[in-house]
Amino acid sequence: MRAVLPITFICASAAMAGGPEFEKVTRLKAGEEFIRVESPGYAAPCIADFDRDGKADLLVGQFSKGKIRVYKGLGNMRFSPGEWVMADGKAAQVPGVW
Repeated sequence: MRAVLPITFICASAAMAGGPEFEKVTRLKAGEEFIRVESPGYAAPCIADFDRDGKADLLVGQFSKGKIRVYKGLGNMRFSPGEWVMADGKAAQVPGVW
């Protein structure tokens, strides 16, 4: 019980200080086209240096077949057209829960 009170106080203090502030929404492009996700839109984009070249890459999962598209970073939040993560010469698939 003693540990709960300090954590509660910290959370309440953070809430009273105001919520987080985000940058203006910006649609990202891959090459000259906007990046789009598949319907129904359950994609969970992630920014990571996937190819370890020092530039942030964008990874976007596909809900229906469990594939992941990688948009290689070109710097300054610009990306090349997406390509599927490959394994054994074909698009890799992550098994779904359903």
